Amino acid sequence: MAHHKSALKRIRQTETRNEHNKYFAKTTRNAIKSLRSITEKTAAVEMLPKVASMLDKLAKKNIIHDNKASNLKSGLAKHVNSLS
Repeated sequence: MAHHKSALKRIRQTETRNEHNKYFAKTTRNAIKSLRSITEKTAAVEMLPKVASMLDKLAKKNIIHDNKASNLKSGLAKHVNSLS
């Protein structure tokens, strides 16, 4: 257990931040799953920029690594382009 006020505050801040980051990461993962499950090209093309934006925001806030975001966006773009 922490004994300093600053350490106690840091623990509180970390818990809040972790909860916040988990929410956005999970929301993005769900959006990725739903985009991968879409079989219609028009709907997928419409959804791709929204998901890419979510991934960019996660990378910007260091919730995920920049390269991971790029790899996911690339794979999703390939999936959307392969739809007929």
